[in-house]
Amino acid sequence: MSSDANAPTPPDSPEAAKPFMRTIKSFVKRAGRTTTGQAKAFADLGPKFLVPYQPTAINFEALYADATRTSGTNDQQISPIVLEIGFGMGEATAHIASVLPDTRFLCCEVHEPGVGALLKRIGEQSITNIRICAHDAVEVIDHMLPEQSLDGVHIFFPDPWHKTKHNKRRLIQSPLVAKLARRLKVGGYIHCATDWEPYAQQILEVLSAEPLLKNRALATHPELQGYAPKPDYRPLTKFEKRGLRLGHGVWDLVFERV
Repeated sequence: MSSDANAPTPPDSPEAAKPFMRTIKSFVKRAGRTTTGQAKAFADLGPKFLVPYQPTAINFEALYADATRTSGTNDQQISPIVLEIGFGMGEATAHIASVLPDTRFLCCEVHEPGVGALLKRIGEQSITNIRICAHDAVEVIDHMLPEQSLDGVHIFFPDPWHKTKHNKRRLIQSPLVAKLARRLKVGGYIHCATDWEPYAQQILEVLSAEPLLKNRALATHPELQGYAPKPDYRPLTKFEKRGLRLGHGVWDLVFERV
């Protein structure tokens, strides 16, 4: 989910000043051009909602200084932080952030039109609890996210790489899952969804093999054989609705950090 090399770069976009954006190698470049509305969103909202990549840990409290916080013991409990990897055009991301206003979302996506589209949604819907890092999620995880710093991880409909010879290019592999598990707080979760059954089977296998994770659904929904019912916060995308009408399946997987 990377930006098109030929797409115009808004002058106020972080890519304009950061040549390393051209070296991203964890995602496949996708076609698409930034619209006028998306470019305006970059200019107007980018300074507040875009997080520049840095090789040091994020200061979450500074980053979300004006985002909603929940109240806990002595009003000191800070709202949870969820990492989303690859949000496409941001429709589901904006919906989830709206229905979970007391959760802070850090969203990684390198497809420039998608970043612009989510910024535009943020402005239109007055969303305050999203921040976007337009950079390779693996490098963000490695350098910006300390261990046990996350309350959740969302990975929805990653590229399934249908051909067997390309399966090694799939995002959800054991090394990445191990990195994510270490960055989850105890009790935190990782939620994946896919509409490609062979990929669902691989994700289930990879997550089940990670010793720091346990499958929530095995006890609560044993009839689903390791898969989970769709959580209420995740909306049906237009592609998912079309697939369901055609009889295609969708598989959700939710594992918890132990």
